[in-house]
Amino acid sequence: MESTTQSTLDIRVTGYGHPDAQHLSAEVQQEYVRRYGEGDETVMHPDDFEPPAGLFLIAYLDGVPVASGGWRAKKAGPHGVRDGDAELKRMFVVSAARGRGLARALLRRLEETAAEAGHTRVILETGTEQPEAISLYTSEGYADVEKFGLYRESPLSVCMGKPLPAVPPLPAAQPHS
Repeated sequence: MESTTQSTLDIRVTGYGHPDAQHLSAEVQQEYVRRYGEGDETVMHPDDFEPPAGLFLIAYLDGVPVASGGWRAKKAGPHGVRDGDAELKRMFVVSAARGRGLARALLRRLEETAAEAGHTRVILETGTEQPEAISLYTSEGYADVEKFGLYRESPLSVCMGKPLPAVPPLPAAQPHS
């Protein structure tokens, strides 16, 4: 008799300061060191991911934190960044959990929450040494945008963006007559 087990995926809002978020962020930094020879020096503050300024999610598989990602609101600035942009940060899936669609599920949830918060576009920076990330983003409708951020001058930097659908506001509650 074959044994089949079904994993339970739970995507939770945790905040960037949560211990699981910090653990996964340390793992993604090691991934950057393996791929690029150094970690990402972009300044990240937990407050950047607290609503309404942003949001940070952890995906748990059977209660174990296996993936993370967040978005933070951006203001118009140089290099094509616009008011209404939400920047994706720290998208990561631990190696043992890759190939199960977790990054795609997390990405879609991040897009949904950014749209619900009133953002009109998601932007991100990844790199040429992360072809699987580029493939995921391309398959989800992302396209190249003007380079922005700390690594905009790097030939290894790839910046992408995707417009978000407008989310209609919830209807006002009607008083009972």
